[in-house]
Amino acid sequence: MMENASIALIGGTGFYRFLDDSTDVEVDTPYGKPSAPISIAEVAGRRVAFLPRHGRNHDFLPSELPYRANLWALKQLGVRQVVAFNTVGSLQREYRKGDFVLVDQFVDRTWGRPDSYFSGGDTSAHISSAYPYCERMRGLAYETLTGLGTRVHRNGTVVVIQGPRFSTAAESKWFSGQGWHLVNMTQFPEVVLARELELCYSNVSYITDYDVAAKEVAGDEESDVVSHAGVLKAFNANSEHVLDMVRGLVGALPEDVDCACRHALDGAIV
Repeated sequence: MMENASIALIGGTGFYRFLDDSTDVEVDTPYGKPSAPISIAEVAGRRVAFLPRHGRNHDFLPSELPYRANLWALKQLGVRQVVAFNTVGSLQREYRKGDFVLVDQFVDRTWGRPDSYFSGGDTSAHISSAYPYCERMRGLAYETLTGLGTRVHRNGTVVVIQGPRFSTAAESKWFSGQGWHLVNMTQFPEVVLARELELCYSNVSYITDYDVAAKEVAGDEESDVVSHAGVLKAFNANSEHVLDMVRGLVGALPEDVDCACRHALDGAIV
């Protein structure tokens, strides 16, 4: 019998391992294999699945990720609630390096990524993405993280760029001027694919840098231009705090709760 779990954690850049004494599960899907074998273990008495988004050795660039296989594999294992972790760059001064953000909106600036399980023909659907992240999980995450003394922003809009390159200075200033708070390469299409599968999906973003327009955003603080090495260094410096925070959040989730996410396809299928 295949191992199962009702809660999943998706790890971002630098977040390649999470669970001790875990069992690795190989899962095949109609969309190929996920980024890595999925690890399942107990966290705070709960069965939790962990999937490193980029693979265990950063094997996939953002535009190459098997997003559809990743989400499908988690649902196949019984997952109904997903906590997705991302490292992000800040575009606004009030969003400081080391802060956590519970993203509630995205702006898609990617291209060419398969971003739906529906292809027309016999089955097509048009889901609503007005509020793409699970509001129930976001509220619970805010209560949990503030209770742990974590610096956390309850809302944030992330602009998702194609990658693997970082932004130009002009692009970064444009994003900041639009009032967007964060920049990242992987939150889309992951969030909308979760919605198509009627999964509850919440994002926790950790600010590791000030993107390219660093001096303008950081002010008097550290103002190095973003780099992959810098992102890893910033994450690793606080990795134990991040892991403790994630464990607390996972432990606070109810086993299974009905909410609007579970009915995302009601009235959406053509």
